[in-house]
Amino acid sequence: MFLMKLVRMAALVAVAAALHAQDPSSVEAVVTTDAGTFRMEFAPEKAPKHVAQFLKFAKEGYYDGSAFFRMIAGGIIQGGDPGLKTAKTPRNLWGTGGLNLLPDEFSDMKHESGVVSAVRIPGRSGSDGAQFFVCVAAQPSLDGQYSAFGRITEGMDVISRISDAMVAPDGFAATPIKIQKVTIEPKRADVFSSAPVEQLKRTVTLKTSAGVLKLETRPEWAPETVRAFLRLTQAGWYNGTSFHRISKGFVAQGGLGETRSSGRFHAADRFVKPLKGEFREDVKHERGIVSMAHGDDPDSGTTSFFLMLGPAAHLDGKFAAFAKVIEGLDVLDAIEKEELDGETPRRRIELITASVD
Repeated sequence: MFLMKLVRMAALVAVAAALHAQDPSSVEAVVTTDAGTFRMEFAPEKAPKHVAQFLKFAKEGYYDGSAFFRMIAGGIIQGGDPGLKTAKTPRNLWGTGGLNLLPDEFSDMKHESGVVSAVRIPGRSGSDGAQFFVCVAAQPSLDGQYSAFGRITEGMDVISRISDAMVAPDGFAATPIKIQKVTIEPKRADVFSSAPVEQLKRTVTLKTSAGVLKLETRPEWAPETVRAFLRLTQAGWYNGTSFHRISKGFVAQGGLGETRSSGRFHAADRFVKPLKGEFREDVKHERGIVSMAHGDDPDSGTTSFFLMLGPAAHLDGKFAAFAKVIEGLDVLDAIEKEELDGETPRRRIELITASVD
């Protein structure tokens, strides 16, 4: 028992040293798995010891060759047990390694989609360790019960793919998803979150299954709507969504997360928030204008936008126009000619990628 306390104390000292050696908020982890690569940022203000330990272990190669071995489809994925670095570890011992290293660091951080949290032995204080889990969907029952310490910033499609892996009758993965390598890199800047309004005038390329469109954002019309659109575009949020509604002579609408081919959840979902309507009577909804959709509440717009296929004066002053098509009006024509069931295209018109030029 005394030896165990000494080992644990030494581990905490090492973690504290790592924390002081580097600013955890300036880096992110790049996790390469057999199912693809995802990135995660850290929340040292919520769980400093857990963050420092993860950084230390990642740099030492602790996670390289381990695996995600437990998954609940649409729920969570669990990994980080060093025992899975060897095929000799029996299945009944999966999930037992690398625990009892850290004290609990419960906080007000919610277990939302994409949040990374520490595995612990239920009911045992101080049993956190190297193992971690990622929330595929929100898990509110875990709030205040587990130490959340990070968040996925890219690759939620990979997380979803892992969660859908085949599970054996014992509740573990039929075939664990190998973690090939975990590296720590400088955090990529979210350049649009605080950019001055004058820097928000950008060109955006929409590569669709019907052709390529180029948009020019117009922050002088709707600055915060443009900012939100650029942040989501830069984060790849729109990639793989589709144009789900076409009203001939009126609009082609897209930008809903539930239409995403790789799965509804995305790392940038945390950026999605209701937008205050930035409506202007002097900005006309004419062919080629791009505007933000909303529901009955004028301040309920989030991600869905529409491309004007023709003039619609009744929308002026009621929807936030924020961009204009500057290339690819022929693509608008092609989209408008699609065969429909009501206002639903009979074939999928995918927004393959959206990128800020």
